[in-house]
Amino acid sequence: MAVESKIPAGPIAYRRFVVWAQIVVTFLFLELAIWAPAIKSRNLWAAISAVTILLFVLIDVFIDRTSLDHLGLGFPKLSGAAVVLGIGITTIAFVVFLVRWAGGQIPANPTWFPDLRSTAGYVIWATVQEFILQSFFFNRFEELHGSSAAVWMASTLFAAAHLPSPVLTTATLIGALFFCEMFRRYRSIYPLAIVHAMLGLTIAVLTPDSLLHHMRVGIGYLRY
Repeated sequence: MAVESKIPAGPIAYRRFVVWAQIVVTFLFLELAIWAPAIKSRNLWAAISAVTILLFVLIDVFIDRTSLDHLGLGFPKLSGAAVVLGIGITTIAFVVFLVRWAGGQIPANPTWFPDLRSTAGYVIWATVQEFILQSFFFNRFEELHGSSAAVWMASTLFAAAHLPSPVLTTATLIGALFFCEMFRRYRSIYPLAIVHAMLGLTIAVLTPDSLLHHMRVGIGYLRY
């Protein structure tokens, strides 16, 4: 005999509506930050996006009582971090080997190579991106459709945010599938951020700027 849920259907439907509204509104703000024609407008929408995401995550913590560990902000387990870092470093080494074997130039952009300042800045940016991808989008898709579906849904949305760059859109879809799956298993954004930064810098070093356009996306890619 089927067991009926004790939670009224009304509150469940309302909660799903609220979560979907958060996803849609936030992604819309991010797209405006990427595609707005004027730099001042893009900066404004970027600030609005940041405030919106932080507000929704604070609601998660203080109203919905979501734990920091569930958000991926707790201290990572060493076993999980070792798996993520091991796969990431192995992948980077394999990609570099393939490029060298194929006769590619390293770096592909001789006038640019990451210094300590740019590397540190990109590590911070990679951490922010993983926070947005995992702590915000993945958790909401997981609540709506379960963790397996959330891996694909969050990854697809993340890749879409990198259009129209063919290199970054493809790389971020593949990378996000890995990041989201690792987050689903180990629930920490910090080792993911380190691998994200290493992979991003590797792409920047190995890819000709004629294809990469300084790693720009949205209207910045088209105006390069």
